[in-house]
Amino acid sequence: MTLAGTYIAQHVETRFPDRVRLPFRFDSACLADDMRRFSSDAWRRHFIRQNYDGDWSILPLRAATGEKHPVRMMAPPPGCVAFADTPLMEGCPYIRDVLSAFHCPLRSVRLMRLTAGSVIKEHFDVDLSFEEGMVRLHIPVVTNEAVDFRLNGTRVVMEAGSCWYLRLSDPHSVAYRGREDRVHLVVDAEANDWIASVFEQAAAATRS
Repeated sequence: MTLAGTYIAQHVETRFPDRVRLPFRFDSACLADDMRRFSSDAWRRHFIRQNYDGDWSILPLRAATGEKHPVRMMAPPPGCVAFADTPLMEGCPYIRDVLSAFHCPLRSVRLMRLTAGSVIKEHFDVDLSFEEGMVRLHIPVVTNEAVDFRLNGTRVVMEAGSCWYLRLSDPHSVAYRGREDRVHLVVDAEANDWIASVFEQAAAATRS
């Protein structure tokens, strides 16, 4: 959802901060090797064009079960509960290993690319928070200091191979002024007791 209108904060009690670095570390070179298996034709422009300027594109690795339409592979229809790997996942052996680290039901999994000079406008995704039962995890594959990712107006710096929970039901934006494509592995998962425990440990470590 864009912020063309007035953003109305939902005053709900939140269990975790709006950003939590999780205790996982992945090999960014291996992630990039999987990414480079695909030609430029495999990427599809993000279909919500009003949310960005430039080129923001997606490579769907896990999507609604049986879905073959390119747009619906990028984002599941409302109420979708069944998800499966797409044929593109077959070319990603290391990413499959990465996903096995998460002991929670996985929904959409995508590589998301932002080209140099592109901007993702400030917007919010109403259902992407632990409190709503859905978490989005970001794992940078290729990134650099020229990425300006803002959540609630404050910059989030994420290095390649790290893993983050971001509460994206809050306003967020990205401005990228680098030279090479910025790529994240983005995992949507259902919140469960395991992920709550991981978040609690990570949040406690941040506070200490």
